[in-house]
Amino acid sequence: QVHLVESGGGLVQAGGSLRLSCAASGLTVRRYCIAWFRQAPEKEREFVAAIRWGSLSYYTDSVKGRFTISGDVTKNTVSLQMNRLRAEDRAVYYCATSMTSCGPDANYDYWGQGTQVTVSS
Repeated sequence: QVHLVESGGGLVQAGGSLRLSCAASGLTVRRYCIAWFRQAPEKEREFVAAIRWGSLSYYTDSVKGRFTISGDVTKNTVSLQMNRLRAEDRAVYYCATSMTSCGPDANYDYWGQGTQVTVSS
């Protein structure tokens, strides 16, 4: 059984940083695509970033240069380092995994329950 558990959300001032973590069980993050999505109030869920170990990482344009996705094989986690946060980054952030492909158009098979990120201006 695959489980994904997000942590690290919270309240931060605009310009600040947060680090989100996605802990995976039932799969090895090294072998599969792990992605971060977010959903702001009254908005569609959107792709943020993804990584497949040893392959390309993907980012949506609005976070390039500010967010970094990385994996830790020893802990079986994938992190999202978020710097220079903006009010528009406020959302519930979800991690997800795809068994078949990677990136914004991949089909994601398993999802975590999300962690709230709030950015005060």
